Amino acid sequence: MKYLYLIYGNAENWGHPIFMRHPEYLALPEEERTRIAEVADRQFREIEKTGELISGTALADPVLTRTTRPRDGVPVSTDGPYMESKEQLAGFFVFDCETPERADEIAAMFPEARFGAIEVHPIMDLSGQEM
Repeated sequence: MKYLYLIYGNAENWGHPIFMRHPEYLALPEEERTRIAEVADRQFREIEKTGELISGTALADPVLTRTTRPRDGVPVSTDGPYMESKEQLAGFFVFDCETPERADEIAAMFPEARFGAIEVHPIMDLSGQEM
């Protein structure tokens, strides 16, 4: 089954990878920060080799986002995703995992999970039979 991983970050310190801008990460000793980044890089390369990674990308600063809604048949766009939270969608990945447990295992490998959370959403195929 395919899973969508949503990663959020604070727009005040926007940049990718998002975990490297998190205050808790920045408060760690340099050696620990280096270790976390190296482990994350190694684990990500290993996951790529398994074929489980389908796609993923970082998103631009939320100030560049637009929200569009059709009104009277005409698209009306406004600036930004006006959310009540400081956290904004920073990027996403799609993985193809054999089990929900494997999907959770991969999500836990992301340093962003240590400093926040990773949302893991099962993706339905067009038939919707897996739900």
